[in-house]
Amino acid sequence: MALVERMAVHQVTLTLRAPGPGLHEITKVVAAEVKRSGVRQGIVNVFCRHTSCSLVIMENADPSARRDLEAWLDRLVPEGDPLFEHTLEGPDDMPSHVKMALTRTSETIPIADGHMMLGTWQGVFLWEHRHAPHTREVIVTVTGD
Repeated sequence: MALVERMAVHQVTLTLRAPGPGLHEITKVVAAEVKRSGVRQGIVNVFCRHTSCSLVIMENADPSARRDLEAWLDRLVPEGDPLFEHTLEGPDDMPSHVKMALTRTSETIPIADGHMMLGTWQGVFLWEHRHAPHTREVIVTVTGD
């Protein structure tokens, strides 16, 4: 008879408040869930349940790198583009959807010795693309041994 080992799975929905547009670091709350899971080797997947914000792994040491990234994306997808038809929720509505589509809604990070294997200067960020404060749901799923 073969021995079947089951992987541990820990999943939680985090409710996060984004005070407005920009990159909001969530590395510590994700790391806390990795620790809480008890997984020593595996992966953590972070998934955002929205279409007007996104997730990104980005430089977490020098804030100017994040400001430059935000400014670049704002130039690429400006508000007030006359070609946008979807403006029901305001001038930042369609640009926020395009920005989300150009970035990511999930990130997967390896885990070793119970810690995320992020690089020295990497952090996990919720990138809010809307002007108004929003409450966002992010699902963290930790899988491994």
